Amino acid sequence: MMVDRRSRQPGPRRVAGWGLLLVFLLFVGCSGEPETGPGKVRWDRDTCVRCNMAVSDPHYSAQVRIRDAQGNHLYKFDDIGCAVIWLEEQGRLDDPAVEIWVNDYRNGEWIDARTAWYVPGKVTPMGYGLGATSQKAPGAMDFTAARDHIHAIESQYHVHREAPHPHPQAGEKTP
Repeated sequence: MMVDRRSRQPGPRRVAGWGLLLVFLLFVGCSGEPETGPGKVRWDRDTCVRCNMAVSDPHYSAQVRIRDAQGNHLYKFDDIGCAVIWLEEQGRLDDPAVEIWVNDYRNGEWIDARTAWYVPGKVTPMGYGLGATSQKAPGAMDFTAARDHIHAIESQYHVHREAPHPHPQAGEKTP
């Protein structure tokens, strides 16, 4: 009696096909957004949740991650000012379930916005003028003072309320 071994053992094509499928599934399973921390930004493609401008400057952008009963959501912003104002509008700025991340203006690395120091006088996408850094620098302010600064800029320049106000020009000194 003859036994056909080809029918009992998978051929090289079949093994390669299963191997490729396994690699693909591993890649897809491991390539999603993380559950915590900042996510990947597609520079000049992602848009700011608040002002709808492109997130384009890797030295002044922000991200907000909210974990709640509805899931885990990541929001991207072109400026820390947009993130702070948006979070206040949502009633979530002081919520411990909310992570706020900003770029260190010196090297573009993501740092915790609540523990960062903010250096005024920078030219930022929305004119709030704050550059975040992980180390205290001369004239830098903490998150609470930065929030007050953002409100001062918002009330003086931004058009998000009744009467339009001009935005500061690039390099114009902000309060």
